[in-house]
Amino acid sequence: MNDKILHKMTLIFLAFILLVPVMQAKAQEEEVTVNVSTLKVRSGPGLTYDTIGAVTKNEKLAVIGRENDWLHIKFGNTTGWVANWYTTSESVEMTNKQVVSKVNRLNVRTEPSTSSATIGQINEGNQFVAYKSEGEWVEIDFQGQKGWVNQSYITLIEQPSAEVKPAPTPSKEKLFVVSVDVLNVRAKADLSSKKIGQVEKGEQFEILSTDHNWVQVQLENGKKGWLYSFYGRFTNDVESPPSTDDTNGTITVLYNGTNLRSDSATNSNVVKRADAGESYVVLESINDWYKVALEDQSTAYVASWVVSPSSSTKGMNASIPEKEVETERKKGTLNGLSIVIDAGHGGNDRGTTGALGTDEKGITLLTAELLSSKLQAAGANVIMTRESDQYVDLRKRVSIGHQVSADAFISLHYDAVDNSSVRGFTSYYMHGYQKELAQYVHDGLADMISLKDRGTQPGNYLVLRENKQKAVLVELGYLSNPTEERNVTTPKFREQATHGIYNGIINYFDSQLN
Repeated sequence: MNDKILHKMTLIFLAFILLVPVMQAKAQEEEVTVNVSTLKVRSGPGLTYDTIGAVTKNEKLAVIGRENDWLHIKFGNTTGWVANWYTTSESVEMTNKQVVSKVNRLNVRTEPSTSSATIGQINEGNQFVAYKSEGEWVEIDFQGQKGWVNQSYITLIEQPSAEVKPAPTPSKEKLFVVSVDVLNVRAKADLSSKKIGQVEKGEQFEILSTDHNWVQVQLENGKKGWLYSFYGRFTNDVESPPSTDDTNGTITVLYNGTNLRSDSATNSNVVKRADAGESYVVLESINDWYKVALEDQSTAYVASWVVSPSSSTKGMNASIPEKEVETERKKGTLNGLSIVIDAGHGGNDRGTTGALGTDEKGITLLTAELLSSKLQAAGANVIMTRESDQYVDLRKRVSIGHQVSADAFISLHYDAVDNSSVRGFTSYYMHGYQKELAQYVHDGLADMISLKDRGTQPGNYLVLRENKQKAVLVELGYLSNPTEERNVTTPKFREQATHGIYNGIINYFDSQLN
């Protein structure tokens, strides 16, 4: 009897000895280093949770889990949570590993950061060889070059015994396609660098090299310059320009009293006023205007933001993408959903100017770009009302949401009042059908940012009032408060705020599945 017990204890001991290296290897794969002098350890994943201790600079932490931007770590004889942005992850080489995408249109980036350039996208079920991990990012082989994907949207698997070949390099050179009306070409990969030219929407260029968020191209005059990649997209194929067939499609008026004008400008003469529901044959598309035929055989012009085009007409206005065919959506993803992100103000409309000189129009665009990347990674079809520093009429912004039948319309702003002591963030809605989305987005923000919570309130804003879609307008802090302005203009705040909005949108649409 004693011999049997001794034999069992020996087996248990041997199993433990064999298990220890495996446990240590796993711990090494999930280790981060503190990069600030003192970092608080909290009882939960958020700034509102109690502090249970602290760790110091260069201390190594074993990560046992993640939730949004918070790391679940081993802490003495218990566990705790620390903010990810105060730690540095070690690169861990991977052998015999592949990644499998869990979502459609997952962005592959040049660097392990949501602010880096996108070099392509992969779809649900696609498999790629993995090279190494760095924090919540994994480096993969993507069409013959290295790129990074976020671990939240992939599954790591063992590579099959048969060698997996990297995805073949496309037969054509990778191209960059300009997505905004006008984009500056700069001498160096820097926004402060000298402008050496301009390119226009739809122009396509072979990529000579990349530098983080910049691509180097050669212009028609032979000069080489740099384009900011946020204002374009990457493709492997030369694309045909949008059709300008002057006999395609019709438009339907969205608002009573819509002006039909003598020319494609808001200051031209009104030749007729049309009511909602009236339809007209489109003869030509000119920038943001349609030239239409009237009953008496004369012609007139109508702004694209006050009408809804037929499917054939949409091809004439490439700036407004069509809503994708609905696909089955899984919890935690946004597959098949169209979301409009509205970066407040732009162009000659600067919005508010902060106590320290911050222009609202600039940081709303930066915030929108970052939010867009997160939503696209979850599978959403994202439409931006503006992608550069340009003025966009408020009714046009709403019309974009109507034309794509947006599942959600998110308008981003930063607030200001005369009283410089006022602070906090607020989420607004106008109609009853918008309230639930606003509450979910607001709750997601409240979990991620430390600003004063001013609640969810009704707000009589045009982008809400005239919007037939579920919509929310978010004021992300007061630029009129100098302390708050310093906080909300940082990359760290934008990362937290966009992750909060992202979580709120995910939670809202997950609740619809129930």
